[in-house]
Amino acid sequence: MRNAQNGRPSALWMPRSRGALIGLVLVILGAWGALIPFVGPHFNFAYTPDHDWAWSTARGWLDVLPGAATVLGGLLLIFSGNRITAMLGGWLAVLAGAWFVIGREAAPMLGIGSAGDPIAATDRKRAALEVSYFSGLGALIVFAGGVAVARLAVRLASDVEALARVEEARAARAAAEPSYGEPAYVSGPEESPEVSEVSEVAGVAEISSGALTKPQVDRYGPEAEQKQGWRRQRAAAAGSAGAPYLRWPHPEG
Repeated sequence: MRNAQNGRPSALWMPRSRGALIGLVLVILGAWGALIPFVGPHFNFAYTPDHDWAWSTARGWLDVLPGAATVLGGLLLIFSGNRITAMLGGWLAVLAGAWFVIGREAAPMLGIGSAGDPIAATDRKRAALEVSYFSGLGALIVFAGGVAVARLAVRLASDVEALARVEEARAARAAAEPSYGEPAYVSGPEESPEVSEVSEVAGVAEISSGALTKPQVDRYGPEAEQKQGWRRQRAAAAGSAGAPYLRWPHPEG
């Protein structure tokens, strides 16, 4: 997660390695809790009914649901780089573990049904089934989720160092990449401050020395008539002197 103003990672950023190990443990525990009721009968380690992949509503609520929630919380811890999202995964695992512990006792009141009876000939095996399926598994998940939440609630010195390394790497990458911004337009040669000050004081517009200027003449003004008058007089004189030669038939012919 980045700060919208400067593009730097915010205080909620954390390295993904922070919750990776605990997240992996939670994924394994959740998968165990969700699948052991269906594969346990194959190893003679199960509750009734004692055949593989036997589905019931009670197993869905008491085993599959909390197991899937634990797996989801572990995946959030593994792949999330946001502190809030990772803490959400930790709390989800804590709630799932608590449901593993109290789910069997609350099932009759909620009308979910019974998870079955342990298939065991001795009290030791019955206790092992209870711990492996519900109470012991749930307590272990609650412990792992609590450790994850506690680690994510504070910022360690390693987080600050990792954040500094990320910022340095991003700055180096930005400096190495060419920028494709708007083209810069270069103006003409700069004027000396003395010339600009003189032009400002004089109050006249500056004209480039390379520009060719020519005064504009009114083609129909009095000056134009004076310039064009001698051409008209010359044409009239020429016409009057050679007038007989322009007649037809020629007078000399």
